[in-house]
Amino acid sequence: MTPTLIACSHGTSSETGRAAISRLVTRVRVLLPDVPVEEAFVDVQQPEVGEVVDRVVDRGPVIVVPLLLSAGFHTRVDIARAVGRHPGAAVAAPALGPHPLVTAVLADRLAAVQLGPDDAVVLAAAGSTDPAAAADVAETARDLAAALGRPVRVGVAAGNGERIDAVVSDIRRQRSGRVVAASYVLAPGFFADVVARAGADATTDPLALDPRMAQLVAERYLDARRALHSGSAAQR
Repeated sequence: MTPTLIACSHGTSSETGRAAISRLVTRVRVLLPDVPVEEAFVDVQQPEVGEVVDRVVDRGPVIVVPLLLSAGFHTRVDIARAVGRHPGAAVAAPALGPHPLVTAVLADRLAAVQLGPDDAVVLAAAGSTDPAAAADVAETARDLAAALGRPVRVGVAAGNGERIDAVVSDIRRQRSGRVVAASYVLAPGFFADVVARAGADATTDPLALDPRMAQLVAERYLDARRALHSGSAAQR
C-alpha cells in the first residue's frame, strides 16, 4: 500500500503565507500523482499533525514530511510524538534543510536582487532555542557561503542567537556596500515580516514558491518510503 504523505507546516495567520504553502502542497501532489497527500500543522492552523496521523494511519502507512527548514522543537517533539504513537506504521522524514536544493534556491533569490561584489549577506532565519535548529541554520550558512564565494552571517528573528537587525547594523558599521538579507523562511507570515523589517538594503523572497522546494518535499518522502519498506522487509 502506498504510504500517505502528510505535509506538516508550522501554520500561519497570513493569508498570503497560507496560499504559498497550499501552492507548495499542490505542486507536491502533481509530482507524486499516485500518492495520497494530506496537510497538517504544528501551530496556528488546524488540523493538528497528531490528529491527522491518528486518522490517516487507519488506512495504511504514513510518512510525515516537515515543511520546516530546520530540525527543532516541532520536529523533535510535535511531529515525533505524532508518529511515535504508531510504531512501524508512521515515520517522519527530516526537515527540508540543510540541503543542496535549498542552498540553490537561496543563491538564486540573491541573484534576483542583483547581489553585488561589495554586498554583505545575512542568512535571516526564524530562529529557535533548540541547538539542532541552530546547527542546521549554521550548516546552511556555510553551504551558501561556499556557493557564493563570500562570508554569510546568521541572524535570527527569535530564539537563541544574534537578532537579524543587530547583525545588519553591525555589518553596516564595519563596511560599505549593501547588506542583503537572504530570507530563510518558507512562506510569508510573522517571521518573514520580521526579516523584512530588519533594515537590510534588500531582502529576498521566502522559499516556498520556488518549484524546487516541491521537488525536495517529494525527495524527502521517497527517501522515507524506501527506508520504511526496507524496515518492513527486514521484520518479515
